[in-house]
Amino acid sequence: MYQRCIQLKQAIDENKNALQKLKKADEPAPVGNYYQKKEEEHNLLDKLTHQLQELAVSISRENVTETGALTEREEEENSAEEDEEEDDDDEESEESRGEDEEAEEEEEEKQEGGSHPEAASGEFIALGDFTAQQVGDLTFKKGEILCIIKKNSDGWWMAKNAKGNKGLVPKTYLEPYNKEEGQESSEEGSEEDTDLGAETAEGAEVKQRTDSHWSAVRKAISEQINTVDVLAAMGAIPAGFRPSTLFQLLEEGNQFRASYFLQPELTPSQLAFRDLMWDAKTGSIRSRLSRVSLILTLWSCKMIPLPGVSIQVLSRHVRLCLFDGSEVLSNIHTVRATWQPKKPQTWTFSPQVTGILPCLLDGDCFIRSNSSSPDLGILFELGISYIRNSTGERGELSCGWVFLKLFDATGIPIPAKTYKLFLNGGTPYEKGIEVDPSVSRRAHGSVFHQLMTMKRQPQLLVKLRSLNRRSRNTLSLLPETLIGSMCCVHLLIFYRQILGDVLLKDRMSLNSADLISNPVLATFPKLLEETDVMDALRSSWAEKESTLKRSEKGDRELLKAAFLLVYHDCALPLLHSALLPPSRWAEEETEAARWKGIADFLKQNQENEGALQVLLSPEGVHEPFDISEQTYDFLGERRKNLA
Repeated sequence: MYQRCIQLKQAIDENKNALQKLKKADEPAPVGNYYQKKEEEHNLLDKLTHQLQELAVSISRENVTETGALTEREEEENSAEEDEEEDDDDEESEESRGEDEEAEEEEEEKQEGGSHPEAASGEFIALGDFTAQQVGDLTFKKGEILCIIKKNSDGWWMAKNAKGNKGLVPKTYLEPYNKEEGQESSEEGSEEDTDLGAETAEGAEVKQRTDSHWSAVRKAISEQINTVDVLAAMGAIPAGFRPSTLFQLLEEGNQFRASYFLQPELTPSQLAFRDLMWDAKTGSIRSRLSRVSLILTLWSCKMIPLPGVSIQVLSRHVRLCLFDGSEVLSNIHTVRATWQPKKPQTWTFSPQVTGILPCLLDGDCFIRSNSSSPDLGILFELGISYIRNSTGERGELSCGWVFLKLFDATGIPIPAKTYKLFLNGGTPYEKGIEVDPSVSRRAHGSVFHQLMTMKRQPQLLVKLRSLNRRSRNTLSLLPETLIGSMCCVHLLIFYRQILGDVLLKDRMSLNSADLISNPVLATFPKLLEETDVMDALRSSWAEKESTLKRSEKGDRELLKAAFLLVYHDCALPLLHSALLPPSRWAEEETEAARWKGIADFLKQNQENEGALQVLLSPEGVHEPFDISEQTYDFLGERRKNLA
């Protein structure tokens, strides 16, 4: 029953594709209310899809034996995918095979026919009536026996009927015809498994990677493919969804986290800082220009396919990083999206986050990079965090990705404007995969039909903004490579200025590499991973700044001293409070509990004009003291030179 559900789900998807491509001119006779009837047929297929999803979920929950059969099916699909990928690697390209490949396939069918007469005869029975849609198709009736001559990868097979007429027929209307019922069922299952594996691997051009972190990511993704295949087969997710590549990189360690890129970088000689230098004239750190320095605004995501009812979406988000087509060259920045129940396929973001809005929702991002790569660009990956209703399993899925190259072929930066980017399915090292194959990009027919098809494509709207003088001077105080939220830029600059004071101006000996007693330097990078504490610091500093006079706001040293006091009163106690549950991504209960604890703490601070009374209160519970809270080891925290 479970395999039959999968077979019917594939038949529905292919009928949707055929219905999408069908034009009024294709009808053999005039049809009244053509577009209304076409829409009704589409709605009927959607209803059938929903019923099959519910049925498949109920079967997978109730029948333990079906779970074993499903595991066996996953193994067969994986082996089929691996075989096809190995075959694709041995061949130069899909186009270069041409007629030679067709001859080989026909020869293989003949050879198979010699050893297995019944299977090789290619006899299939029609499950329903089919009328030719265009020239080259073969019309047949239900129960008719067809001899398959050639199996094409697009699902349309070359067949011959009893009268000797040849033509293309849809494979979803056919079922292997055998005299013995047991053989028929077993061959049907194996045929279905083979077809599913072929559709999964079709067009997947895997780009071989040599760097270590990408190899680890591919290994981690391959371990999750089974789960994704199950969800796709059940209709719970579109065929183009994959395990999130950028999430796997984040799980590798801190190499792609903002806290790592915020740290100073040493020169190749290890005797000085490469991106942190002191300017004696201004009495502050020296500003540094970079090749890329811009502001990116995430506007919206449209026509993002919906997952099925068997999984619950915990978070919708976009992860972005600098990319050159082969390597990730910056930290991976995450922006959470919001959506309305009336428009679940549209994701929106919050540009210019102010007040109590979390920085995790900030759609305005600064981007800095000094990479000289001619292929430098921004890699966007739309993702969801989910939980399976039947098993409670959590995971991260990519809903599509797109790469925006920042320089043209002549090395000139692309213009600052709004870009509509159409998403690709699969992973960044797969090409030619669609997010939702039911809406094909290969539009046929009139220009209007093509425009309507493109409008239904999953897409991401972003805007690149050039910098004015003030923004350029502000961002030049940040590290040469970093991506982050615009609402937190002023806090990051405070950290960099304090870093310059401690490491360059006040250090007794520049040759000393001893541990430095400074709680701000030791703990501030953690705020980039615990964004709710960063929001608390941002809110507390805004309140403090509102009480300063205009003359005080122009005094750099006074501002740094005030910031240090606010940090010790707000962020430092929260980072080590035992009353806050550990931060966990996309857990609504945990996030709500942390927000409540932070709000109560800030309210008490405001009433008591500081955190001292709260810290000394017997009700306050804190983690055991650790010397790492106070000491900063710049040799252990500094970034490695990548030159």
